[in-house]
Amino acid sequence: MFFDPLWLIISLPALLLSFYAQHRVRSAYQQYAQVANFRGLTGAQAARWLLDSAGLRNVPIEETPGELSDHYDPGSRTLRLSPGVGRVPSVAAVGIAAHEVGHALQDQAGYAPMQLRGAIATPVMFASNLAPILFIAGVFVQFSGLVWLGVALFSLAVIFALVTLPVEFDASGRALQLLQANGMVSSVESDAVRTVLNAAALTYLAGLLAAVSQLLYYVLVATGMSRRED
Repeated sequence: MFFDPLWLIISLPALLLSFYAQHRVRSAYQQYAQVANFRGLTGAQAARWLLDSAGLRNVPIEETPGELSDHYDPGSRTLRLSPGVGRVPSVAAVGIAAHEVGHALQDQAGYAPMQLRGAIATPVMFASNLAPILFIAGVFVQFSGLVWLGVALFSLAVIFALVTLPVEFDASGRALQLLQANGMVSSVESDAVRTVLNAAALTYLAGLLAAVSQLLYYVLVATGMSRRED
C-alpha cells in the first residue's frame, strides 16, 4: 500500500508544488532577512506598535523557539515570534510579524473563517490521525465500509485546508495594509514583504492540493473495493 504507483501518480503534483513552495519560502526569507527595514524595527517592536495602534495592548508578545515558527494563538490571545523574527530588524521580520498581527485582528473582529478553523481544529486532528488507520485496516481485511469511513474522516482534513486559505490570505492582506498605513515600510519594502508573504501563501495552496490528492487516492481505492464486492 505504501508503494502503490497510483498514489505516486496522484500525489506527484502536490509533492512537486510542496517542494517548490518550501524553496520559495526559504529563499524569500533568507534574502529579505538580510535586508534591514528603514525604520530599524525588530519584528517584535513592529508587532507591538501595530497591536497597540489597533487597540490590542492586552495581546502579549512572546518568543517561541525554532525558525519560521511564528504564530498567533487565539486560545491565549498571544502572539509568538521566533528569534529570527522577533529580534531582527529586517524587512522579512517586519512582514512576518505583521502577518501574525493580522491574525490577532481577525480574532478581534470575529472573522468567520478563523472561527470555523478554530472550531474544527481538534476534531480534524483526531480524524486525520484515525483516517489512515481505518483506511489501511479496511484494505487489509478487504472491508470497503471501513475504507469509506477512513475516506469520510479524512475529508475533514480537506475542509480544514480549504478554510485555512482565506484565513492566511486575509492575514497577509491586513499585514500589508497595516504596514503601509503606519508608514512602517517604503514602497520598495512593501514589494519585498509581498514577496515573502506570497511565498508563504504558496505553502498553504500546496497543503490543500496534498490533502485533495490524498482524498482522491482514498476514494479511488474505496470505489474499486466496492465494485469488487458487488
